[in-house]
Amino acid sequence: MSRICQITGKKAMVGNNVSHSKRRTKRTFEINLFERKFYWVEEGCWIKIKVSAAGLRLINKIGLDAAIKRGLETGTLRKCTIL
Repeated sequence: MSRICQITGKKAMVGNNVSHSKRRTKRTFEINLFERKFYWVEEGCWIKIKVSAAGLRLINKIGLDAAIKRGLETGTLRKCTIL
């Protein structure tokens, strides 16, 4: 599975690596991605989600249930593993 945040939809960006002599070579900017387990109170189960640091902050801000609903609406959250 690719490295995409299931809450925010963030993924790797492509840019240039610029040397001292200004030569440019392609590189990727990876996201800060974690695989975390959360206890989903509404369903009464543990789930496992690939989430970025920005996604963790969003979960802390609006709550897990609202973040999961937002991920399902935008289509970034297709499958979360229920433990």
